[in-house]
Amino acid sequence: MNLPPLNALRAFEAAARNMGFSRAGDELNVTHVAISHHVKHLEEWLGCKLFHRTGRGVRLTEEGIELSERVSSNFRNLDEVCRRIRTSSKHPVLRVGCLPSIASRWLIPKLPEFLRAHPDIDIQVFYAAADAEILRTDWEVLITSNCTTSDDAEIIKVFSRTSKPVCSPRYLERNPSAIEPGEFPKLDLLHDESHQDWHCWFTAAGIHVSSELKGPIFQDFNLLATAVIAGHGIALCPVDVFREELSRGDLCLLSDLAVNEDQGYFIVCRKGEGDAVTNFLNWFQSATGQPVS
Repeated sequence: MNLPPLNALRAFEAAARNMGFSRAGDELNVTHVAISHHVKHLEEWLGCKLFHRTGRGVRLTEEGIELSERVSSNFRNLDEVCRRIRTSSKHPVLRVGCLPSIASRWLIPKLPEFLRAHPDIDIQVFYAAADAEILRTDWEVLITSNCTTSDDAEIIKVFSRTSKPVCSPRYLERNPSAIEPGEFPKLDLLHDESHQDWHCWFTAAGIHVSSELKGPIFQDFNLLATAVIAGHGIALCPVDVFREELSRGDLCLLSDLAVNEDQGYFIVCRKGEGDAVTNFLNWFQSATGQPVS
């Protein structure tokens, strides 16, 4: 192909579109002298003038008008093709919906590990309500407590929801009687969404309580977690999710008696989603101490 210098064509197109060498230079981040040099080189290659130089600037010759129309049109087409190719070849985007309690304790703290291992995958993290279902969202992955089975979805259990009474060391220091489960009704009980879990726990423990339990109810489990770690009272927490807080001594386990032993937290995706999802599932299972399937 007998093509003119491409840098010269680029400079000419900018000068013709802006009707001036200075504005073309500003656009291409070069001097107007460099634009003038490229245009002169192109004129020499073509053997004709492309601009009439006047005291007030430049205007296109007939040859310049014809070339400008063709070059501008082809540059626009080239730009469109390149944008389309760049968009289609961008890093895969993995959209993850996650319960706030799991996101704040497991996903977000460990996410840099995944990003370092998979720099070609872009992650977007979304708030997921407890009743979210993967097949009703545009997310590729959902981390939830809602185990809705489907032939179109893959479901992997990552945490147990087995919940036991815990409190902070500071609360236990102020309330040493908290080591005795029979004293719990007299202490500060913290509730997740309702009084139901504590009623179930007291029934299992054989401890009689009034029908009206006291203590604040938190509609978001992260709020409950913040309250119990801050020393506001005793809460029933999923010990698997809070194993690091228990290991560090941020929380004290007060009893091995549990509720919600048949429940869990799950990572869910549509079947056949591709390598990015598979890599994320394998990583998250490993990061949470679960065997990789």
